[in-house]
Amino acid sequence: MATHSVKFMAGILCALGINGISGSALANESIESISNTVLPSQSSEALAVTLDLGWDSQYISQGRNNLQDGGIYWLNTAVQFGNLTTYALVGRGDSQAYTEWNIGLEYGFNIAENLEANLGYQRIEGYSISRCQDNELFAELAYTAEAWLIPSMSYVYSTEAAGYFVEVSLHSYWNVTEQLSLTPYITQGFDFKYRTEEHDGRNNLQFGLEANYQLSSYMNVSGHISHSIAQGDIEQEATANGDISSQDETYAGIHFAMTF
Repeated sequence: MATHSVKFMAGILCALGINGISGSALANESIESISNTVLPSQSSEALAVTLDLGWDSQYISQGRNNLQDGGIYWLNTAVQFGNLTTYALVGRGDSQAYTEWNIGLEYGFNIAENLEANLGYQRIEGYSISRCQDNELFAELAYTAEAWLIPSMSYVYSTEAAGYFVEVSLHSYWNVTEQLSLTPYITQGFDFKYRTEEHDGRNNLQFGLEANYQLSSYMNVSGHISHSIAQGDIEQEATANGDISSQDETYAGIHFAMTF
């Protein structure tokens, strides 16, 4: 299973105090909290269970900071058998009362040689001042012929927002040592009624560096530092809300994962 999956870029936003945000939000990393630097793998009939514990300095998805204060902790449990993966992901704010659950199912397969795809569904429940929920369908396509340059495209549709979000990415995987790999990446996001109803088109340009260190055959530590540049959709939303400050975001995160 490719760990950099669109499901980690999806999320949900409740009415978060002063932010007053509502609607659908990856990671999403999608949640977009982190993308572990491993190449998309071929399916195996062996049963694999992965536990992943992580923290992000901010909860950023689709180029926006979703929490008024602090960062967020993540705990993910995934069970993979062959091409099918089920997962349950929970996030909790480290400085703000916010809890989010993502429970989903993903199916990965090869369309052709070096062309991999993922299809999935997830249910999202968010708890803060109020409770919100969403159902999302997601898909991802990646061309993996060359590890140094892997283009991919991801798509997520929100039934609550009746809109979708698209990301086009380039990842470059480099093995520094047998244990350490580094992955610079760049991603262009496009919003179509997913985060805002009023504006469509370019949302944000994000780039960063991911690192993965293999502690053993079943344990690894990974981290990232990322910077998001606000574009039309975010800037127009901020202007409509009377916010003239910069909407660019920089954040970092770290994860520890074990696979059995």
